[in-house]
Amino acid sequence: MTENGAAYPDVPDADGFVDDQDRLAFFDVHLRAVRDAIDAGADVRGYLAWSLLDNFEWAYGYHQRFGLVRVDYETLERIPKASGLWYARVAASNALPAGKVISHVG
Repeated sequence: MTENGAAYPDVPDADGFVDDQDRLAFFDVHLRAVRDAIDAGADVRGYLAWSLLDNFEWAYGYHQRFGLVRVDYETLERIPKASGLWYARVAASNALPAGKVISHVG
């Protein structure tokens, strides 16, 4: 796997924070699948979340946001989203939280 990620409607609050639980659940499900594959003997060397920052996406322009960090395109301020904060904790601890994130991600 070289990368994966998902665009969801990001709605920032008054401070610019995005509580993107669907994206967080997407990464949770996929990282658990990677862990299951490793447990089954797959030679997994790495995992890359697409994308660190909201950016220009060649097929969707600036209309779709994929990032773990929100970019305010007018001020260029970068604000970690809930998914980015979660992903940072997972990376720092090298472990997924107990239990699964509950969401309507299919």
